[in-house]
Amino acid sequence: MAAPKHNRLKIGMVLDDGLDKPDGVQQYILAVGSWLQSQGHEVRYLVGQTSRTDIPGVHSMSRNVRVRFNGNRLTMPLPTNRRRLRRFLQEEQFDVLHVQVPYSPFMGHQLIMAAGPETAVIGTFHIAPNNRLVTAGNRGLGIWLRRSLRRFDAMLSVSTTAAAFARITFGMESVVVPNVIDYPRFHEARPLKKYADDTLTILYLGRLVPRKGCLLLLKAVNEIKDREGLPSFRVVICGTGPLKPQLGKYVADHGLEDIVEFAGFITEEDKPRYYASADISVFPSSGGESFGIVLLEAMASGRAAVLAGDNPGYRSVLIDKPELLFNPRNADELASHLADYLQDKTLRNRTSVWGTGFTRAFDVGTVGAKLLGVYREALHKRRNP
Repeated sequence: MAAPKHNRLKIGMVLDDGLDKPDGVQQYILAVGSWLQSQGHEVRYLVGQTSRTDIPGVHSMSRNVRVRFNGNRLTMPLPTNRRRLRRFLQEEQFDVLHVQVPYSPFMGHQLIMAAGPETAVIGTFHIAPNNRLVTAGNRGLGIWLRRSLRRFDAMLSVSTTAAAFARITFGMESVVVPNVIDYPRFHEARPLKKYADDTLTILYLGRLVPRKGCLLLLKAVNEIKDREGLPSFRVVICGTGPLKPQLGKYVADHGLEDIVEFAGFITEEDKPRYYASADISVFPSSGGESFGIVLLEAMASGRAAVLAGDNPGYRSVLIDKPELLFNPRNADELASHLADYLQDKTLRNRTSVWGTGFTRAFDVGTVGAKLLGVYREALHKRRNP
């Protein structure tokens, strides 16, 4: 049900990066923003440089440069025109600025400092460290952003792991309001016809970069490819990245061409159907994950059993199912898990049924309602001191 007109909010979703890549933070703001619009609220996306023109309400606030950070490729704003930002905020008159954290001193910081006294500023902390250098860098960033951090009316984190990192690096306490998925979109997806046969499908979906662990999965598959008693299976690798040549060479060198398929980049529109086609979805990431939205998407499909690398972000999602975690640096351990799940249909079904029920709580409607509560409470305190 849409909000009554007098209760409708104007919300600016702030992200220093662009919207060109379908990474977790981009998915978060687009999913939350779309749901807020469905409830009658007005949403603008205040982002860095982006080429997308298919999303209503996008405002590109800066020019960006490409950088590597925390094992990811992203873009960072160049210094922006403060007068332009201030004039823009005066014209728009936002009720809420919802800032994705960490943010840059050159855009996010400037927007926060230019926000009027009637605007509530809410933050959501998204990242977990991939190494000590990232932790040290974020401590320095927290010092640099000290003035704008004091302007927040509420700070949230997508997981307990992200909340701990926010405390360590920015010195801020935060409330966990989890990441979101569009549950019906994944749960109602139909499997792809090309995988609708008696061969079981092991799915990997992610970027082909070292920390995501695709090579470890291939090593585990190589260990079990000739094992007796296993049913026929295939491995579908979805994603692109700099490791593709190395992974392709490994497949060729070990005679895995008849088992492993490289599906390439998968669009957001097709992603639910790939998850729905899997019998086992594997996410071997070794670290740098603040949450595990890919785990939720795969489990929401209602078919796949999920196996995940034991890193802090994924552990925070699967805290009640530690048996679904494996050492992301041990191919033997993953091979053992894969063999168990390939052999035991009852185990696969029991795991997928649990995942289907568990992920309902992360639907954007459920989490969105919590966010609206945070927005309104912050606005009330700001406007009724």
